[in-house]
Amino acid sequence: MSDNGKTEKMKESPLKRLVNFFKELKAETKRITWPSKFDAKKAAAVVAVFCAIYIIIIAILDFGFSNLFKVIFK
Repeated sequence: MSDNGKTEKMKESPLKRLVNFFKELKAETKRITWPSKFDAKKAAAVVAVFCAIYIIIIAILDFGFSNLFKVIFK
């Protein structure tokens, strides 16, 4: 039978696997290309504007349906 390495990994202690996980996590984090400060601010502003628009639309719909129910059930 061929040993494909799975049994070797299963024999490792849980602590060793946890340490290995964090080593790999650190290596992956270093490979991330982070956005510039300007790009991050621009993206945050876009999200804030869309949230504000969404809040306004929901508030208008809530106000409209509230008044509609008052008229219907009067």
